[in-house]
Amino acid sequence: MASRSIIVAGTSNHGSHNGRNGLTPKGRNPLQNQKAPPTHDFIVENHGSIFLLRPLTDAARNWVEEHIGQDNGYQPYFPTVVIDHSYISDIVVGIQNDGLVCR
Repeated sequence: MASRSIIVAGTSNHGSHNGRNGLTPKGRNPLQNQKAPPTHDFIVENHGSIFLLRPLTDAARNWVEEHIGQDNGYQPYFPTVVIDHSYISDIVVGIQNDGLVCR
């Protein structure tokens, strides 16, 4: 298997791991810990009689604030929203109609 070199800030990752070559002292690339932006705005979790609607982006959190709100029923995990199973399909359609993506 061929090894790959990662170039960080114009330096290679070969040589000592003392931080001078763009690596952390433990030899890790500091950019590896950065998360890629989500490809969807919400995660919808089915827990039987309830669903959890988890906003992942600022747009999703704003949507929850505007359309559901913290004081709408029992919301102990806000901005994650607890939703009765009979309402989830209408809520997901509303999210999609506003251009956001659920997974």
